[in-house]
Amino acid sequence: MDQFKGQPRLPKFAVPKRYDVRLRPDLVDCCFSGSVAIHLDIVAPTSYIVLNAAELSVSDDALSFTNRDSSKVFKPSRVELFEQDEILVLEFPDSLPIGLGVLTIQFEGTLNDRMKGFYRSKYEHNGEQKNMAVTQFEPADARKCFPCWDEPACKATFKITLDVPSELTALSNMPVIEEKINGNIKIVSYQESPIMSTYLVAVVVGLFDFVEDYTSDGVKVRVYCQAGKANQGKFALYVAVKTLELFKHYFETPYSLPKLDMIAIPDFAAGAMENYGLVTYRETALLYDDQHSAAANKQRVATVVAHELAHQWFGNLVTMEWWTHLWLNEGFATWVSYLATDSLFPEWKIWSQFLDETIEGLKLDGLAESHPIEVEINHAHEIDEIFDAISYRKGASVIRMLQSYLGAECFQRSLASYIKRYACSNAKTEDLWAALEEGSGEPVNKLMDSWTKQKGYPVVTVRVNNEKLEFEQSQFLSSGAHGEGHWIVPITLCLGSYDVCKNFLLQEKTETRDVNELFGSQIPQEIGPSSWIKLNVDQTGFYRVKYDEGLAARLRYAVEKQLLSATDRFGILDDVYALCMARKETLTSLLALMGAYREELDYIVLSNLITISHKVERIAADSVPELLNYIKQFFINLFQFSAEKLGWDPKPGESHLDAMLRGEVLTALAVSGHDLTLDEASRRFQAFLEDRSTRLLPPDIRKATYVAVMQRASKSNRFAYESLLKVYRETDLSQEKTRILSSLTSSHDPDLILEALNFMLSSEVRSQDAVFGLAVSLEGREVTWTWFKENWEHLLKTYGAGFLITRFVSAAVSPFASFEKAKEVEEFFATRSQPAIARTLKQSLERVHINASWVHSVRNEQHLAQAVQELAFRKY
Repeated sequence: MDQFKGQPRLPKFAVPKRYDVRLRPDLVDCCFSGSVAIHLDIVAPTSYIVLNAAELSVSDDALSFTNRDSSKVFKPSRVELFEQDEILVLEFPDSLPIGLGVLTIQFEGTLNDRMKGFYRSKYEHNGEQKNMAVTQFEPADARKCFPCWDEPACKATFKITLDVPSELTALSNMPVIEEKINGNIKIVSYQESPIMSTYLVAVVVGLFDFVEDYTSDGVKVRVYCQAGKANQGKFALYVAVKTLELFKHYFETPYSLPKLDMIAIPDFAAGAMENYGLVTYRETALLYDDQHSAAANKQRVATVVAHELAHQWFGNLVTMEWWTHLWLNEGFATWVSYLATDSLFPEWKIWSQFLDETIEGLKLDGLAESHPIEVEINHAHEIDEIFDAISYRKGASVIRMLQSYLGAECFQRSLASYIKRYACSNAKTEDLWAALEEGSGEPVNKLMDSWTKQKGYPVVTVRVNNEKLEFEQSQFLSSGAHGEGHWIVPITLCLGSYDVCKNFLLQEKTETRDVNELFGSQIPQEIGPSSWIKLNVDQTGFYRVKYDEGLAARLRYAVEKQLLSATDRFGILDDVYALCMARKETLTSLLALMGAYREELDYIVLSNLITISHKVERIAADSVPELLNYIKQFFINLFQFSAEKLGWDPKPGESHLDAMLRGEVLTALAVSGHDLTLDEASRRFQAFLEDRSTRLLPPDIRKATYVAVMQRASKSNRFAYESLLKVYRETDLSQEKTRILSSLTSSHDPDLILEALNFMLSSEVRSQDAVFGLAVSLEGREVTWTWFKENWEHLLKTYGAGFLITRFVSAAVSPFASFEKAKEVEEFFATRSQPAIARTLKQSLERVHINASWVHSVRNEQHLAQAVQELAFRKY
C-alpha cells in the first residue's frame, strides 16, 4: 500500500463516472453520516482502488465493489485511510475485472467549525442560536464530506439525496425532483447533475428567506439569506439575471443548468465560491442595504457576483486540468467580472479601478519569493497558498494585456470557440493559447509563455539620445536586486497626445527606435515641454517604466496640467513609488512628483496617492522621525483641495466614485492628524450615537469617522472605543460590523490596540472577520507581533487548515522595517513553520528586508530635509 503514499495525484486505473451521494447532517450534535455509490470504469488491471478521503470514519464492513457484467461482489481484504496523504486505499484479494462497476462506501464525519469541507455556521433565528450545514470544497475538501476522486480532471455526474429536519430548506447544485416527509425528517432528492468536478458539489441546509427572478430564457435565479434579510438580496439578484444574459452572449453558450441559487453564509472563509448552480457568499459580498451599505459595498457585490457567474462557464463548464492552471479560472473570472460590471454600470468607470488588481499583482510579483502564474503543485496542502494576487490579479492583468494586444472582437470570438471546444471537459493554459492563436494568427503561445511560466515582470527603461529612443528591459525586484528574467513586452507609447500612438513588441534586452521612423508624419512640429512621451498607455501592460530625467520632468508637467488620462497619471505615480522603494529613485523625487497631484480629483489616482502617503509616513517614521511632522503636513496640504471639493455631505446626483472617494480622503486626513477633520468626525459621531438614522453620518463616511474618532482614543480615553463596540453589538449588518472591526485597532495607544486584538479572538467576532482587526497603526506593530506569538497555537488551531492563517502571518510580520526584527521572526518560526504558510512567511520576511533597506537609504538621502520642509510650507 505504501506505493500510493506521497504522490501528488491519484493513480489512473479507476475512473469515476457517477456518484450517488446520500448525506444525513445532524445540526444539533454537529455530525453527519452518509453513503456513496460510485460508478467506476476500471481501465487497467489492478487489485487496488485508491481515492481521496479525510477526517471521515469509513465502515469497513459496508465496503464493496460490484462488477456490472457479472454482478460479482468484491470485498476488500485490507482498508487503510492515510490521513497525511488524505487517501483511502482498498486492497482486494483478486484483480478487479476491466469494465464498469459500483463501489459502495458508508461513512461518518463531523460538521466542523473551520469553514471547509462539510461545516457548521451559526445564525440567530427569533433570538435563538442555530446551526446551518454548509459545504466548501474548493480546492480539495470534498474528501472531508464523502470519499471521492477529488481532482478537477476527475469529472463525473452527481445524484444527491439529503435527509434533513422537515422544517429546514435544503439546497444543492440541481433542482429538487422529490421530497418525502418521514416524521420530522424529509428526504430531498435532486436531479442528476451534468458532468463536473468534485470541488463544485454543494449542499446547504438551514432556515432561509429568498427573492427570485427569471432570465429571458427561463432560468430561475434566487438569492437566499437569513430570515428577515430578503430585501438585501434584491441588488445581487438584479446583477445575476443581467450577468447570466450578458455571459450567454459573450461566450456564445447558454448557462448550462436549469436554475441558479446564490446564498449568503454567515461564517465563510473566502469572499464567495462558484459551486455549480449553488453559489455561496460571505454576507458582505451578496447583501446590499439601501440605508446602511456604502457605495464601495454595492460595487463589491456587483463585481463578486459577476466573478462567480463567470466561473459557471470558465471553471465549471470548462475546468482546469490541475491546480497548476488555477490562474485560468481565477485570472479569467477576475478580468471578465470587470467587463460585466462595466456593461451594467458604465458610470462607475470600473476599468480604471482594474488598476487596483494590476498593482496588487505587481506588488507581490516584485518579490524574489513570488511564483510563476503556472505553479507546480505536489500536495493538496500547497494549493491554498496559490489563491493569491498572482493567480487572480497578475492572471487577470496578463489576460487584459493580451486582449488589448489582440483586440476585443478577436479575443471574444476565440474565447467563445475555446468554451465550445472544451465544454464538459478539462483544459490547460496551452489550450487557451492555441484557441487564441488560431483566432488571431498571432504567436500567442510564444508571447505568453514568458508571462506565465516564469515569475516576475520587467521594468522598461526609456532614454532619449539625439532623435533616438533607447529601450532596455530588466527584471523589476522591489529589493533593488538584479533579476534574470526576460520577456516579450507589448510596448504601447504616445508622444505629446493620445492621437500620436504606436505599439511594438520589445523582444530583446535592449532595442533602439528612431523617433522619426516610429512616429513618421505624426510627430508634432515643435518638441517643447508639452511633448511628453508616455509608455504603457492606460496601463494595459503588466510592467513598470523608468524614464530618463528629461522625460520624467515632462511627464510631471503633463500631470500638473492634466494632459494625461487618469490611468496614465496613476501609472506614472505608481511606477515612481515602486522605483523609490527599490532605491532606484529618491524619496525627494517621489515627494516632488506627489506634489504635482494636488488638484487631483479622480478616484483611482487619489486612492493610490493616499495608499502611497501611508507607506511613506511609515518609512519616514522609521528613518527620519524628525521630519515626520513635516511630511504629515505636506500630505494634509496635498489632500485639502479634494477634501474641500467633496465636503462631508453627499451632494445630490454626485457620482458613485465621488461617494467612494469622500471616505478615503477624510480617512487620509484623519490618519495624518488633521485637527479640523478629527473635530468634525467627533461631532458627527456624537450625533450618530444619539440618533442612528442621523443624516450627518451616511454609510460612505462611517469608516472614515470611526477611524478618526479612534485617533484620539486611549486606555484612559475609552469613549470612542466603547461606543464603537456598542454599535457593533447592536447591528446585524455584516458590512457595518467589518467597518467597525477594521477601525478599532487604529488608535495610537498600544494598550488599547492589544485590547482590540483580543476582542478579535472573542466569541463576539466570527472567525473569518478577525483579520479585519490586523490593520493596526504604526504604534501597534510591536504589540501585534507579541499578541501574534502568544496566540500562535490558537490561531493555528482555528485557521491552520485554510488560507486565512496566511493573512495573520503577513499582517503581523510585513510592516516591520529592520533586519534585527526579520531575524527575530525567523527564529520564532524556526520550530513552528507549517507547509500552508511557508510561501507567505518567506514573502513577509522579504518585505521586512525591503523596508529595512529603504529605511537605510532614506536615512542617508541628501537634501531630503530641505525638500520636505519646503513642501510642507509651500503655499498653493
